[in-house]
Amino acid sequence: MRARLLLADDHRMFREGLAAVLPPARFEIVDQVEDGQAAVRSARRLQPDMALLDIGMPLLNGVEATREVLRAAPRCRPVIVSMHCDAQYIGAALRAGARGYVIKSQPASELVAALDKVLQGSVYLPPRMADALPELLHAADEERTDPLTAREREVLQLIAEGRTTKEVASVLGISFKTAESHRTHLMQKLGIHETAGLVRYAIRRRMIEV
Repeated sequence: MRARLLLADDHRMFREGLAAVLPPARFEIVDQVEDGQAAVRSARRLQPDMALLDIGMPLLNGVEATREVLRAAPRCRPVIVSMHCDAQYIGAALRAGARGYVIKSQPASELVAALDKVLQGSVYLPPRMADALPELLHAADEERTDPLTAREREVLQLIAEGRTTKEVASVLGISFKTAESHRTHLMQKLGIHETAGLVRYAIRRRMIEV
């Protein structure tokens, strides 16, 4: 039986490349989307077996999307794809519930092997990081100090991407007043009082790529 797979990456050529290298006899691509919010909606609607998520997506990054995909489709097994082989990135992905982390510079055969390993119930890490699990989990524990709620992190990423409060409200399907309230609360929690400070915080937390 083929595994039903959701692809999420904001680069169409890369998505199509991924779809082309996955053996059709083993994987059925049920949807291809270009941002984290769309990935969550698709997961809720289609209930895929797996989700292959780029870590640097707009609207909702791969780590946050992993959390939300698992809420929307609890049986799904998310796998992160990233350019970064960094303990904090990988630790954050594991803490969010990712079952695999694949580096974009790895060969396509390694991606297929990673997906097979995750389907078998294991966790896949890049070969050079496979022996560093304690360090990765420590990095993940550091991420837990973030005082923001999931919704506030969504708002923060959108602000850091340059979205206005009106655009934030539209993307998240909430009222302008609610979006403004989230912005105010996250600024108070972080002790930050200007947009530039929020952007710097989002970059430090690796919520957006620069």
